[in-house]
Amino acid sequence: MVANTEIQTEHRRVNPLKFILWLLIVSILMMFAAFTSAYIVRREEGNWLEYDLPSVLLINTIILILSSVFMQWAYVSAKKDNIKNVRLGLILTFIAGTAFLIGQWEGWAELVRNNVFFGGSTSNPAGSFLYVLTGVHAFHLVTGLIFLIIVVISALRYRVHSKNLTRIELCTIYWHFLGALWIYLYIFLTLNH
Repeated sequence: MVANTEIQTEHRRVNPLKFILWLLIVSILMMFAAFTSAYIVRREEGNWLEYDLPSVLLINTIILILSSVFMQWAYVSAKKDNIKNVRLGLILTFIAGTAFLIGQWEGWAELVRNNVFFGGSTSNPAGSFLYVLTGVHAFHLVTGLIFLIIVVISALRYRVHSKNLTRIELCTIYWHFLGALWIYLYIFLTLNH
């Protein structure tokens, strides 16, 4: 009876790294909820510049969705000990994530060409909010890419497989979260800019 209780207790334990990741995700969600709430409140106060969103944002959305597909493929491949596909999926995820960041940079450049700037006395709060929302998301994507590099190195050293899934599982959760967050931001900006 005691041994059975110990086994049940052991299965209920949450991996501390996974717990920390979920705390991080919740804090990021709260931050973006605050940003988008502030966006709506500030827009209603007036002095709001109407402008077209950069066209690259739709392309970036597709790229990020594709990167999540690659990440999931890598994770499923790790569960099946298909190391070749793990590596390929992780590398494709990294390439797509980098392409997303390049696209964001191009989007910001398009805003500048259209005289939509961040901050300053001549800028409009609409542009500043767009830079903040997309910039903070880009920062989190950079952290995801750093984490992804660690997992790629582990995969190249044969340390990502069915008996060692923690790193790739955490990376997959975070990457999918970033993708879902971006889809939310894209829809929010499309409907509310």
